[in-house]
Amino acid sequence: MNATPRKNLGQLLVVSSLIFGMFFGSGNLIFPVHLGQMAGSNWFLAALGFAISGSLFPLLAILAVVVTKSDGLLDFARPLGRHFAAIFLILVHLTIGPFFATPRTAATAYQMAVASFIPKHFSTLGMLLFTGLFFAVTYLAATHQNSLLKIVGKYLNAGFLTLLAIVFLVAFIKPMGNLSQAPTATYQANATIGGLLEGYNTLDAVALLALSVTLIHAIRGLGYRGRALTKLTAKAGLISISLEVLIYFGLVMLGALSMNQFKLSANGGIALSQIVGHYFSSVGTLLLGALVTLGVLTTAIGLVCSFAQDFHKLFPKVSYRAWLRTTTILSFLVANAGLDTIISWSLPILMLMYPLALALILLSLTVSQRPYAGTVYKVTIAFTILPAILDMLANTPATISGLAPIQRLLTLYHTAIPFASLGLGWLVPTLIGFTIGIIWGRLRWVGQRGTLPESNR
Repeated sequence: MNATPRKNLGQLLVVSSLIFGMFFGSGNLIFPVHLGQMAGSNWFLAALGFAISGSLFPLLAILAVVVTKSDGLLDFARPLGRHFAAIFLILVHLTIGPFFATPRTAATAYQMAVASFIPKHFSTLGMLLFTGLFFAVTYLAATHQNSLLKIVGKYLNAGFLTLLAIVFLVAFIKPMGNLSQAPTATYQANATIGGLLEGYNTLDAVALLALSVTLIHAIRGLGYRGRALTKLTAKAGLISISLEVLIYFGLVMLGALSMNQFKLSANGGIALSQIVGHYFSSVGTLLLGALVTLGVLTTAIGLVCSFAQDFHKLFPKVSYRAWLRTTTILSFLVANAGLDTIISWSLPILMLMYPLALALILLSLTVSQRPYAGTVYKVTIAFTILPAILDMLANTPATISGLAPIQRLLTLYHTAIPFASLGLGWLVPTLIGFTIGIIWGRLRWVGQRGTLPESNR
């Protein structure tokens, strides 16, 4: 058995950097900037809400995978039964993998780094060449798992943070104005809730359930096992999440300050481009493009690795490298549909997956070690899945959500269920199902065995 390596600050920081680089991508840059523009003078409260959903939930996802000792999403969802676990694994990885999130990384990098330099009549060819190169680099990095810490933790992530620090330094030395701009209607009275919901859109809690598996494999490669692995992951996760919170607050503040120079943008990508262009002129686009490309490349590497690892476990007759090639090629093809198309396709599915992921995180951190865990898992998910489906329907294109029967159903849902009109209708049913599941599970166990084990009372 390998001896546990000496715990030193250097290793802790490298693992922290890996965690950060695995999931901090384009969405984590553009959502908070746009939030700052909308929140105006209430930027701090909005940033606080964003930090809770954009940072706390991903940290809990990492801890949930570690606590359950899961070696993939199949293990993580296994208390619900193998069939549901397999379906959950497939849906999560298709969502954050080749159908949506992974191709979105390349499409975002192209739009923000290259598109403005390519004549419109060459945009299709430019997109094809850029995404081909992007995913070739992603594949090469992913085939060297033993070098993952070195590639992501030391090089790509260091470049990303350096570029981001330059943007912050210049922007805060020479601010665009003050922070007294009036917030939009949504952020006048409930800025923290608005920020919380905006952070929900990053979907990092779903992604981290898959990416954490790659993370744990990398840490095991350093020789850590058992409690040592858990402690190192928790400490590194706390450091990386703390850094992310600081970046979020900086980006939200940057967006709020930009309202002294610009009008409210359609999205954070436009806002960030305007801000960087304001400070760096002709080199601004190049700087922003490099920053975004480095950020999303680290995310893409983690996504394709976790997809290949989990699908190889589910379908072991197909090799890891075959799955890696499959997800990389599919991601390349979907990326060429363009960023706007990818986002429009993904939203309904993501609204379905996020409640299920958060419910599983709750279950993993609270009852996964209990003898009646299976009952609690099944009851909780049963209460979660219907509102999640309704949230999905509410975000489908108007050709579906606008149908009269669906409109009546959604109106009833938004009226009868707390927070449903905000996209959080799953919250109360999930907590009710969780409570009922615990009571029922304990009663069933006592009825079958006569008493609960002392450690589970």
